[in-house]
Amino acid sequence: MDTSDRAANPSAADEHRRSRPRVGHIQFLNCLPLYWGLARTGTLLDLELSKDTPEKLSEQLIRGELDIAPVTLVEFLRNADELVALPDIAVGCDGPVMSCVIVSQLPLEQLDRERVALGSTSRTSVRLAQLLLAERYGIAPDYYRCPPDLGAMMQEARAAVLIGDAALRASLHDAPRLGLEVHDLGQMWKDWTGLPFVFAVWAARRDYLAREPELVHKVHETFLASRDLSLREVAKVAEQAARWESFDAQVLERYFTTLDFRLGSEQLAGIAEFARRTGGTTGFPPDVRVEMLESP
Repeated sequence: MDTSDRAANPSAADEHRRSRPRVGHIQFLNCLPLYWGLARTGTLLDLELSKDTPEKLSEQLIRGELDIAPVTLVEFLRNADELVALPDIAVGCDGPVMSCVIVSQLPLEQLDRERVALGSTSRTSVRLAQLLLAERYGIAPDYYRCPPDLGAMMQEARAAVLIGDAALRASLHDAPRLGLEVHDLGQMWKDWTGLPFVFAVWAARRDYLAREPELVHKVHETFLASRDLSLREVAKVAEQAARWESFDAQVLERYFTTLDFRLGSEQLAGIAEFARRTGGTTGFPPDVRVEMLESP
């Protein structure tokens, strides 16, 4: 069969390739265990995987360029009518998170009207930092956005909000060297509310779920299995990742086990509290409903 014949008569393999779910994957270290598990279980080839930052993946999911993806909490709540959350998988914390931080030259209560650089690509982390500084510390800094380079930020600002790998590098390497204070946003939220915090959930588009319910459930099962395998073998994940990262295996193992990849009743309570406190000023109802994927 020549090329024109194949184009006119697509094979079953061609149809299978086109039907693979388009799935997003966060390219930060915080989701490496999930990716590692996908590769180990052999299910990676069943997905059309796109790696990017949390913010860009969220935008692609909302635009319909992805079928299933991690989406930052703020964007999920803003678009809850179009999305369904996958149960028991998220990126969050129940206490410290290590990779969402405020790095400051001053005690936080002294940052009122001072410049604070927002180097984060996640609207959720930025909104959480703004909420904590406003309501817990009663201050109103002068915020501005910039690339996540701590050295450059500290030349222009008195404090900086960082997430992901840049936050890990800043808090573990750069801030101690520069004599800066590091404040963990996850721990600050826990101390204030007593609740876990969820930075991103995995969600499916409602229209895709209506067309392909079996595939959505299969992807959900795949990510749960990947997560569970990676956490069982977390020392091996950390050892392999340390070959290519600027962190040693012990630090990475501590990081991977500090993160909370669950989405259950306690995490949903944390989401509801965040929505109640921020919804009116962030683009979603304070009582926004989080719909979860139901068991098949």
